[in-house]
Amino acid sequence: MSQVFSKSPEHCAKQGGLTIDKSYKKLFFAFSAFLTIVLAFIFLIWLTLHPAKPQFALREADIYQLSLSGTHLLNSSIQFTLLSRNLNKKVGIYYDELQAFAAYKGQQITFDSFLPPFYQGHEESNLLTTSLQGTGLPVALSFGYEVEHDQTAGRIVLNLKVNGKLRWKVGTWVSSRYRFNVNCVSVMSFGPNAPTAPLSSNQAAQCSTAV
Repeated sequence: MSQVFSKSPEHCAKQGGLTIDKSYKKLFFAFSAFLTIVLAFIFLIWLTLHPAKPQFALREADIYQLSLSGTHLLNSSIQFTLLSRNLNKKVGIYYDELQAFAAYKGQQITFDSFLPPFYQGHEESNLLTTSLQGTGLPVALSFGYEVEHDQTAGRIVLNLKVNGKLRWKVGTWVSSRYRFNVNCVSVMSFGPNAPTAPLSSNQAAQCSTAV
């Protein structure tokens, strides 16, 4: 006599549930392992190619004009040269949307001057020269007093700034744009016996760069 065993619907449901749970676990572990490998690969690339921000140094600065028209309208003419250096051995840099201006005691004293975009190769250096102008530029009423005070002290301090966007290049891959800001401090002799124009600073000075 043969025996027939029948499984209850509740028992079948439990076995099906166990099979589904095991499939989900396998899928979860496979995805976790894949994600771990991808993250480890990205981290390894970051450690290998993590780009150092570019360095800038002020090579020369000249003030050709810095005079008031009336009480608070400034006419200015300034020229400066920067040395830009890419310290990376495997990463190139595209410089986009570069604009330069001069500031004195927190006041912008020239209009923005736009520099042409350029590409900087691995461990490459470039000289950037620009002329800054200001005509009838409104400044604080205390501007004339501050300049006279600096002349009595024998020196004048300017901030020469460049703002823009850069992109990193590794092989054929190019990153999205990142904003950067360069601030260079130029100290010039400005005593009563100093020449009227130009006031010059030929001492190399390191600039601060924020990316």
